[in-house]
Amino acid sequence: MSDVVYEEKATMIAAGELQSFVPFGRDHCKNHPNAFNLQLRELQPASELWSSDCAAGLAGSLQEVSLQERERESWQLRKGCVEAPEEDVEFEEELYTAGNVVVWTKGSRAHGSNIYKAFTVDSPVEQALWCDFAVPQSKNDEEKVEHTVCILQNGCVNIHTVTGKDFLSPLPFQVSKAWSTKFGLLLERKITAADGQLSAPGESLPTLFSMLHPIDEVAPVVCKPTGLFDCTRVEYMSDSATKIVFTCCRPSIVVSYDSEQGTHSVWSLRRVTCEERSSVLSCVTEPFTEPLGFLATSFLMSHLRNHSRLDSPSSSKATRLNPAVGASHQNRILMSSPAMQTRIHSPGISKMAALSRDHSPGMAAPSLSGVARFNTTLHASSPVGHHQGASHSPNSTINETVLKPIIPDLCMEQLWSEATAIHSLDREMSSQASKVFLTSDLCENRYLCFLVESHQQLRCVKFVESNDTSQLIFASVTSIAAKDAEPLQNIDAMLVLEACGNLVLYTGVTRVSQVFVPGLLPSAFSLNNHRGGLYTPLEQVSTPANANGRHLQRMDEAAMPSPVSELRVPIMKHHEASFLEDYTFQQSMPYIHALRDPVSNRVTLELNNGSMLRISMPDIAVSELVRKCLQAIRFILPKEAAMKVLVKWYTIYNAPGGTSGHGEWNLFLTCFLKLMGYNTERLTWTRNLNFEVPLSPVIAAKKARPCDGGSDEDWEYLLGCHYHHQMDSHRVNRPADSSGFNAKVIPDEEDLSSASPPSATLDNTAPLFAHIPTLFYVLHLLYQELLLNELHRERASSLVCLLQQLARDLQLEDYMDLYWRDYPSLINGFTESYLIDQSLIAQMQHPSFLRAEPPCVFSWLSRCLRGEDVQPFPYLPDVCLRIRLLVLSYALYIGGDDKATTSNVSKYLVKLSAGQKTTEQQYRRQTSMNQVKSCNESLAEQLVVWLTSQGFTLKDLESVPFGVALPIRDAIYHCREQPCANWSEEVCLLIGRQDRTRQAHNMALAKSKTSVGSSLSLEPPATTEADEDEDGMSDIIQEVTGLIWSQDLRVQEVRRLLQSSKPVRVCVVQLPEVSDHEYIEEKENKRVPFACVIEAINTICHLVLLTPSSSSCTFSRLLQLCQRTMSLPVGRGLFTLFSYQPVPTELLAIPKLNLTGRAPPRNTMVDLNSGNIDVPANMPSWPSFHNGVAAGLKIAPASQVDSAWIVYNKNKNQEMANEHAGFLMALGLNGHLTKLGTLNIHDYLAKGHEMTSIGLLLGVAAARLGTMDVSTTRLLSIHIPALLPPTSTELDVPHNIQVASVIGIGLVYQGTGHRHIAEVLQSEIGRPPGPEMEYCTDRESYSLAAGLALGMVCLGQGSNLIGMSDLNVPEQLYQYMVGGHRRPPVGASRERHKSPSYQIKEGDTINVDVTCPGATLALAMIYLKTNNRSIADWLKPPDTWFLLDFIKPEFLLLRTLARCIIMWDDILPNTEWVKSNIPQIMRGNHLDSPESVNLETWIQVQDYITAGACMALGLRFAGSANSDAFDCLYEFAKSFMKVMSFYGSPAMEPGCYNIQTALSMILLSMSMVMSGTGNLKVLQLCRFLHYRTGSEMNYGFHMAHHMALGMLFLGGGRFSLSTSNSAIAAMLCALYPHFPSHSTDNRYHLQALRHLIVLAAESRLLVPVDVDSLKPCYALLEVTYKKTDWYDETTVELMAPTMLPELDLLKQVRVKGPRYWELCIDLVKEVQHLKSVLSKDGVLYVKLRAGQLPYKDDPQGWKSLLGSAVNQRSSGIRAFKLEAISTFTSEPTLLSFAEFFCKAPDGMQHPKETVALFSAMLYECVAQECPEMLPTYIAIQQAVGALCRGELQHSFALWQMRLVVELWDSRLLRRPGNCHDALLSSEFLPVMKNKVDVALDSWLKDNSSALKSYIGSKALPDGTRSPMLACFLVYRSVPCLRNKLTQLQGCASLGHLLSSSSQLGIPLRDLLRLAPVLLKAETGPYMQLGFPLLAH
Repeated sequence: MSDVVYEEKATMIAAGELQSFVPFGRDHCKNHPNAFNLQLRELQPASELWSSDCAAGLAGSLQEVSLQERERESWQLRKGCVEAPEEDVEFEEELYTAGNVVVWTKGSRAHGSNIYKAFTVDSPVEQALWCDFAVPQSKNDEEKVEHTVCILQNGCVNIHTVTGKDFLSPLPFQVSKAWSTKFGLLLERKITAADGQLSAPGESLPTLFSMLHPIDEVAPVVCKPTGLFDCTRVEYMSDSATKIVFTCCRPSIVVSYDSEQGTHSVWSLRRVTCEERSSVLSCVTEPFTEPLGFLATSFLMSHLRNHSRLDSPSSSKATRLNPAVGASHQNRILMSSPAMQTRIHSPGISKMAALSRDHSPGMAAPSLSGVARFNTTLHASSPVGHHQGASHSPNSTINETVLKPIIPDLCMEQLWSEATAIHSLDREMSSQASKVFLTSDLCENRYLCFLVESHQQLRCVKFVESNDTSQLIFASVTSIAAKDAEPLQNIDAMLVLEACGNLVLYTGVTRVSQVFVPGLLPSAFSLNNHRGGLYTPLEQVSTPANANGRHLQRMDEAAMPSPVSELRVPIMKHHEASFLEDYTFQQSMPYIHALRDPVSNRVTLELNNGSMLRISMPDIAVSELVRKCLQAIRFILPKEAAMKVLVKWYTIYNAPGGTSGHGEWNLFLTCFLKLMGYNTERLTWTRNLNFEVPLSPVIAAKKARPCDGGSDEDWEYLLGCHYHHQMDSHRVNRPADSSGFNAKVIPDEEDLSSASPPSATLDNTAPLFAHIPTLFYVLHLLYQELLLNELHRERASSLVCLLQQLARDLQLEDYMDLYWRDYPSLINGFTESYLIDQSLIAQMQHPSFLRAEPPCVFSWLSRCLRGEDVQPFPYLPDVCLRIRLLVLSYALYIGGDDKATTSNVSKYLVKLSAGQKTTEQQYRRQTSMNQVKSCNESLAEQLVVWLTSQGFTLKDLESVPFGVALPIRDAIYHCREQPCANWSEEVCLLIGRQDRTRQAHNMALAKSKTSVGSSLSLEPPATTEADEDEDGMSDIIQEVTGLIWSQDLRVQEVRRLLQSSKPVRVCVVQLPEVSDHEYIEEKENKRVPFACVIEAINTICHLVLLTPSSSSCTFSRLLQLCQRTMSLPVGRGLFTLFSYQPVPTELLAIPKLNLTGRAPPRNTMVDLNSGNIDVPANMPSWPSFHNGVAAGLKIAPASQVDSAWIVYNKNKNQEMANEHAGFLMALGLNGHLTKLGTLNIHDYLAKGHEMTSIGLLLGVAAARLGTMDVSTTRLLSIHIPALLPPTSTELDVPHNIQVASVIGIGLVYQGTGHRHIAEVLQSEIGRPPGPEMEYCTDRESYSLAAGLALGMVCLGQGSNLIGMSDLNVPEQLYQYMVGGHRRPPVGASRERHKSPSYQIKEGDTINVDVTCPGATLALAMIYLKTNNRSIADWLKPPDTWFLLDFIKPEFLLLRTLARCIIMWDDILPNTEWVKSNIPQIMRGNHLDSPESVNLETWIQVQDYITAGACMALGLRFAGSANSDAFDCLYEFAKSFMKVMSFYGSPAMEPGCYNIQTALSMILLSMSMVMSGTGNLKVLQLCRFLHYRTGSEMNYGFHMAHHMALGMLFLGGGRFSLSTSNSAIAAMLCALYPHFPSHSTDNRYHLQALRHLIVLAAESRLLVPVDVDSLKPCYALLEVTYKKTDWYDETTVELMAPTMLPELDLLKQVRVKGPRYWELCIDLVKEVQHLKSVLSKDGVLYVKLRAGQLPYKDDPQGWKSLLGSAVNQRSSGIRAFKLEAISTFTSEPTLLSFAEFFCKAPDGMQHPKETVALFSAMLYECVAQECPEMLPTYIAIQQAVGALCRGELQHSFALWQMRLVVELWDSRLLRRPGNCHDALLSSEFLPVMKNKVDVALDSWLKDNSSALKSYIGSKALPDGTRSPMLACFLVYRSVPCLRNKLTQLQGCASLGHLLSSSSQLGIPLRDLLRLAPVLLKAETGPYMQLGFPLLAH
């Protein structure tokens, strides 16, 4: 082993932040409520808690008995994991274990600690640790990391995730220790005595297992050792002598110890490859050829579980196996079947553990197999039992199938191993490492360190990564004498406790210094005299368990015995006694006993008295400048030299009593100069640096002590210390240094302060003398880097002094000139220089990259702006990050090289190489990965995308100097107008488009939250009346509806019309023929046979008000009002669709369906159940069902709903069962019923409640729409006899449930064309009555359901019915439609219908009244939109009166509807098309018809055909708001309303039902067309029909009218209807034109199907939301339609919030200016993006432009700031009123600027010019949409003002002005005609530029001699003219001309001067101004020519 590389002597550093340490969990455990554990144990015996096994039960009982009251405790600390990256808070996490409790704590010293989680388990915790599991994701093979805490108990492990998931995994063996790895848990099996007896000779069982996820079974780990002969051998990790001592995640390695060899090995842990897996598993078949039997390692189903049982005291006899039966026992065990095994036998697994494992979702099988494979069949307690087991007893026969081995998951590949111990002493003493850790040194070398406590050695193995970073290469081993050690990651060091008691800091293997801890014994100065040599330590450690024994503390140290093991206690006592005999005085002075718990730079010291101290080691530097200098030094110097510098600096900086952070730079400067050989006392500028020089380490420490009193002990300690002896020996040749620096500034052998008197030359023996040129150059590059950051300018001025001195001494004149130009006032005082001999200069190492011309980043950027050729700029990786960023940005955007950031980086940057690992490959890889995807993107877009990929943000842009940043701001400005849709959130933030950023952010949250509901807080305002909250409609977002319908209160009116939770208001009117006595009597008895009840709120005066008919006297008006109330929930469900997100802990409130009334004037309660009104008992059943559906439809699809919440809403009150049934159907319609568990579905169906079964079956089917889900098919088939096998048991399924199941089958198989399902459904349409008494009632609804289901299965497939040609589907349906002979049943149905019906005799003809509706609609849906004319002609109404008499009018409506939707493209939105569907013979006048034609028949046929055509028109234009279609339908509605007005006489009443039916269908059609729009005309019509409560208005008509009202305001105006095939099918099911006559009527159509219209709804409302205020607003949209056959590509403007058309009709949607930033969504590419926006409440974030007002505040745009500036800009400035700035912008920066700078405050007199200038700046920023440019304007104004006043002390501001002007000039040259699109496009910049020219020209006129002297002399100018001269040279681009005087000689004419200007590198404009000075003649024509030019 090599020795320590380098060592610092005679130094000491001080530890900081000393504090006593007590684990936080200890205090928490004292108050932890543990009593419930005792209660559990009293209720349940230990035997039941652990196992049913007798011996295990006894073991479990014994584990409860404890001789000690206090539990053993342990803890571990780690650095806190921050969830949010932006939170830069450093804290610690503690995991504390005591007894059964584990406490997880988070906190820090600054912020305090708090309990994060606490866990209590049933048995004592054996180990607790943090572990991260990698959960694979489905997309892109990504893995999600699950952070967990693992609690290891006896026999199981509890795993708790931070997200709240809990797992309990039983373990098939006893675990000795668990380890956390990159992939999951590693489990070491506890080695027992039975291993050798139960395994085959020469083989052993696996000892190491992995668990990759809490619900995965454990798998053995395979290893791949590096053998001498077979390096590819792969085997199970089964060596019982090998123990794991350390694991690490990054890198993924494992360190093991071989107790037989006495060596440590390092393994790489990775996933097993397929070859290695097959190699291991192939070994399974090999052992069968062995004569002895089977090798144990081939089968992992060996008896590991029994081994754990063998540990119990009662099983000792069972472990004594007879050797004679060993072979047969092997046979028996290995050939046993898993079916013969018992489920679980481990004493460490409770019944609950097994249950929880079994009931994990989907994990029962792996759990069983895992336990069974590890299980044993060894149950007998004597060898006889084993012998019987081997001899094929019936209980244990040898199964022919062999158990498969468990597939391994992880492989350990050996990387390195120690040399085998040779010495006998090494073999006798355990060399196992008690502690292993990774550390690195200050030069980024990495070491694996393991502490061998028995040898008191810390062995450090250096390792490096291979070039491809795939494996680790281990190098030399260095040994350090140490008693204990811990790493300190933050400072790249480790703390070592030496055997003598000293605390020493190492970085890698380099000793830094001894650490001084106040109050402790810092150095056991006479411990060296202790008896015993190197291998007689204070403590003996023999096993790894004992190694950690010292970390196990007690809660009460005084009351409890020592926690260490019995073996270790006597040894400790012996050594402590011998130690204290010699040094009894140390009893009062504690010393350090051990180290533990390192986190960052903090570590805990364990003292010998049991107390603990937490100390922190100081950082290497606090100043950012010092850090960067050290980083540059570390990069460029050889590692040995860099290590010396860094170590030396660390010891000086952190010496006890050292300097404060304020003087850190001064201290570094002095140290650095001395290391280079300077005598800082000779230099004036370093002699008086303001810092306090640290004194001697020990003296300083004494000063720091709180007590000033001393003792003789202290003095003796000082005299005996090592530092005193060293100082005494060197006292003669070390004179006192006036600066206070002593021997600790540089090493002894290189001490420079001994040179006395001071010389004028450098000391060439200094350690950094040879590297001065190299260090100077890298510090110069660092200086250039600092200039590019406004926040580091002050640091640059500090560094320039050092650079100036080095440049002067190295005689680099150009560098000196550059520093003088930057800081002329600062550099003027530098006159001293060291004289360096040429021989000494030759000794220096001159790097090749050091050039005579200094690299200046501002000059490089300037040349790039001027379009000149540029040389690659040098940079240091990881140091000059901003140089690299800005140079490449200019090359890309200004130079126009679109490959500058990818393949052409080397053209613009050259990386300095050093003797260190470079990172250029990383840079190249990074830029190639993040290169711009599209070649068509502009340079500006490429730039912002690339900057974002480099982590550049707006915050970084603010720190870039304003001149340098201007091109980047220009690129951002040009990208802001139309950002690409696929840009990331970071790019949108950079360009200031928060609207796109917010949209992208919400896209990511699509699964968890809806944007409106969460981020916008669009909560409806709380209503004042409590009743309104109970009506179920309080969740409509009124901020959105208030924008859509801002002119009236139509939403409140709809809410009032649809409310059903309050009693209805009734008025009993006394008719003239009723006497007063009869009236009062009837009123009191609540019998109203002659009374008429009307509502007083009927105020519609513009429509016809009907008087009650005479026939209504026989019925109660109250009952009629209740008929209307019962129909309201259907409409309410549509109105409140998807408007609510439930709280998971609260029940869903279902509003009450109130069927009572109140009669004025005394508000008497009128009840249906009282009095003489007879109502059926089940009358409110279906209305209650609809009420539940309406409540459930409120729930949005994105809500957090799970199975538990659904069951939680089940009401125990049976009266609410119907509501809950509807609630279940609604959950299916919004997609949540897929989460309901199978067991819960079974529970619901088992109750036999008809409504619940209907709702559940329809809901499950709707949730699985079109999926052909097998489980749902089985569920539905049970309720459909036709789908059951012929031999199945006949089930008594109610008729309505059969109807619901048939529709459910159609929904599940929608659009699939499934042959078997279609065949069954086709036969079910014509299902005959019977057998016997079955299927005799309500046959119409079943046949209709079968037809609708058949139509859905074959939806839109028409003639493309694959494989169904033999079924003759259209012909059979036509026969069902027109009648004929019934076809004989075939197959299963023939057996089922062998017995005829006892009640209905139909014969062999088809009953068309039953089969026609279903067959007609099935034909329509199969040929939907196919335009198949031959099928459509089947459906034409007859053209003769004779044939018309054979068709019911209702069927004509269905035929017309079916024919029209088949001929989809022929539907036209006009009355002519509607009338064209009427047969030709009926189009004339009725008087022209034959006399035999009945007038009523004529009217019925005409009305029903018209209604069918109108309904087809409504389906064709559903959700389109087509004005032509609406006008057409409205005309027919008005005509029917006129007809209804004549139905007052009894003669006309028979036709009233037909008129009412037709009017209802037309009203529904209008609502379909105008769905979601809230059209006022339709609302008026609905409201009029709502108030019609006469006898002619039955329950079904009310339902139709309120469905129309709900569709009109679908989802509160957020939803509309689709016209897709699936939507048309849903609407046909829901709007079937035969409504129920009363509330219990389901004869013709099942009422529950009315709600299927929800399946046709789609969200199409686009709601603009202001991204700043997060409130909905108006925005102008430009919507472009695609070109179709009916119209060309069309663009329309819509004011959003608006309902978009169907997306497949659109080409583009664009937010149009000028109010808001434009935003374009291209539907060709981004249709999914828009769908995602619409699905989340349609929120589209928009950003208001500066200077614009929202449409709500300024509808016409008259108040806009730019309204008056249409023609000329000056008028806008004049019209700009500062008082109104808050009206135009909400930017706080602009408001504050206007408040404090643009108007003179009271008591202060601002110059008018300044206020006017600031106002113009503000106007310019607002007008140009660039408020972020205001700081740039101000900076330009301040720089120009300081120049004009002559107050500039440096040229930095002029550099920026020069860059701004050059950017302006380059823009004018490139785009002369389009200069107004630049960022600075106003008159401001020319004015400022002219001011600079005037100021510099006037200075040159007066001080031309200063310029001449500068050009001619070689000395830098000084005096007051120096700053202005530097500014002039910088702004005029004058190079250092002193080296170019030869070129200027002889230039006697201006022409000659101009011809040489290209060599000078001066722009022509600036050369003309310099011409008078550069020319030889001071007077003459050239002078006269030159100076007039200055004025221009």
